[in-house]
Amino acid sequence: MANFVLVAGAWLGSWAWEEVAAPLRAAGHDVHPLTLSGLAERQGVPAGQQTHVRDIVAEVERLDLRDVVLVGHSYAGIPVGQAAERIGDRLKRVVFVDANVPVDGGSFVSAWPDGRAMVEAAIAAGGGFWPPPAADEYAGQGMDEEQITRFVTGSTPHPGATLTEPAELKAPLSELPALYVKCLLDGEEPGPEVSALLKSERWTLVRMNTGHWPMFSQPAELAQLLAGAAG
Repeated sequence: MANFVLVAGAWLGSWAWEEVAAPLRAAGHDVHPLTLSGLAERQGVPAGQQTHVRDIVAEVERLDLRDVVLVGHSYAGIPVGQAAERIGDRLKRVVFVDANVPVDGGSFVSAWPDGRAMVEAAIAAGGGFWPPPAADEYAGQGMDEEQITRFVTGSTPHPGATLTEPAELKAPLSELPALYVKCLLDGEEPGPEVSALLKSERWTLVRMNTGHWPMFSQPAELAQLLAGAAG
């Protein structure tokens, strides 16, 4: 059995994994959803991107976890990818769920060539935080009204510095044992950084026929996929 550390993307905390964690625990795995600094119940804690990397590494070390399946969704793929190489032989596999991946010296917004100015303007207008989208912006992502309402009511503004600070990689990301989950309603093919990494024999691609937030839209299916990644 594996130790899952689950990290959700922008605006979300550990609560977002409730419907994924339950079936994983029922299957006998230990599951540790993590809220990053500055989000959800940890609002008010100052955070930059390296703060989030340290959050993840510290949780693994605090619990003395081994056979770790480290899961990063969306934005969280950037700190998760950095943390994965820093936990060394504690890592069993890293799973990127429709996620950004870290590029040494690059940031979350640097992967948004057309949207960078929009995100940075939103952070400036939000007093240093990226405000969560309105409910109508989740249309077409496979979530019903109840799931969207749960998402919107639980979301908190995301610390802007985590999105603009650069990643720091010690080794090629292609050397990590990795699974990439592509959610098809958010685009049928991974971006160029991920496509290049998938050429590595240590990386595997799977697809889910759902939107960008499968922990809401298809939690049971996502849990089954993650359980398979622990094998």
